[in-house]
Amino acid sequence: MILDRHERINTAEIQARLEKVAETGSVETQKPVFPPEEITSFIDMMQVYEGAMYEISTKLEVLDSEFHVHFAHDPIHHMERRLKSVNSILGKLQRRNLPMCTESIRDNLFDVAGIRVICNYRDDVYSVANYLSSQSDIQVLRVKDYIKSPKQNGYRSLHVIYAVPVFLSNGEHYTPVEVQFRTIAMDYWASLEHALRYKSDLPDAKLTEHSQTLLDCARSLQNIETQMQNIHRDINGAPQKEEAPTSQAFDPKK
Repeated sequence: MILDRHERINTAEIQARLEKVAETGSVETQKPVFPPEEITSFIDMMQVYEGAMYEISTKLEVLDSEFHVHFAHDPIHHMERRLKSVNSILGKLQRRNLPMCTESIRDNLFDVAGIRVICNYRDDVYSVANYLSSQSDIQVLRVKDYIKSPKQNGYRSLHVIYAVPVFLSNGEHYTPVEVQFRTIAMDYWASLEHALRYKSDLPDAKLTEHSQTLLDCARSLQNIETQMQNIHRDINGAPQKEEAPTSQAFDPKK
């Protein structure tokens, strides 16, 4: 199942938003200014990112179907897709003191298109990530394994930035897509931690208390997942993977 966190690109809406930024010089403050002459280029770029996102998600759906045929097991529980909003993109450029232009976005932002892949077991996370990485038209740009090395707050997930070709009338364009692989348990933990950190107005003492509780929960969930995965391994013949994909030097002409 695929859950889209965005509607299909609305070029009129994007153009109106960028024109407003160009006129007022503001996203949330009065600082960023996006050049009016690059609005068309920005819209074209976003369509390429959307195409890359759909290319990756299609490959993932095919892999999931293959697992079902060969192992009677669906490694992917569901997927979520999203494109960054205009505000989010320009705001990130501003925070990093980067130029406000499409070239700056292409060169510096690798999470404009994103997919979250929710798997059933940790083996599934590594298997799907590695099988996707081994495809001949895929490049692995960056890997961050927060499963083997969780963040201090207990966050666990495997982040991989892939480059995939999008074929247009003027040729192929290798485009980055950030894919976050995690288990169901990792996902509901991360959702709650995100809500606590960014969507709550709790007093500091209560925030600290809940943060420590969530850290304890993360450790408990890791132990439970390991036990359940061992049972799954005994009753299912699906591939067992323990290592993340390795990144490669980016070759736009691959």
